[in-house]
Amino acid sequence: MAKKKKYLEENPKTMILLKSAFGSMKSFKLMPINSDCPYVECLFSPREKILVVISKFMKQSYHMVPKLDDNGDEISVKGKPRANQKAVKEERRLVDTCSEHYIITEDEIRDFINMFSVNPDAINIDEFFLPESKDIISGAPKGVIPITGKEEGVIYNDTMPK
Repeated sequence: MAKKKKYLEENPKTMILLKSAFGSMKSFKLMPINSDCPYVECLFSPREKILVVISKFMKQSYHMVPKLDDNGDEISVKGKPRANQKAVKEERRLVDTCSEHYIITEDEIRDFINMFSVNPDAINIDEFFLPESKDIISGAPKGVIPITGKEEGVIYNDTMPK
């Protein structure tokens, strides 16, 4: 136990900074590199310019979950559709969920990365705080995804126009 405590005192950086995608936008995330890290994952939302920190600490909160029959299948709504347009019955249940924290200022996001990342200089964070981030697929302004044909790197399924 003393060896573990000494490691944490000498090297509190327990996450690695990686390039990522958030929806169709270029982003970054932090992932734990050992079990001593107090966080499950950290995700940067380029549209809102916030860092979502998902903690290992659990909390109980109410969520609407599908109602199941004796076989474990979802129970369909009969008759008039519900106001939320869901096709299955739902019930409110108390569920254990990871605590989430939101870091909203650029300075605090940079401080958090420098505090917990073993490689804080691996990615140029400045590009995510420019006024106009670009879409990773087309280079279009954020949120604009042109579907004009077979774009490189896009995986099409049956529901997407080709």
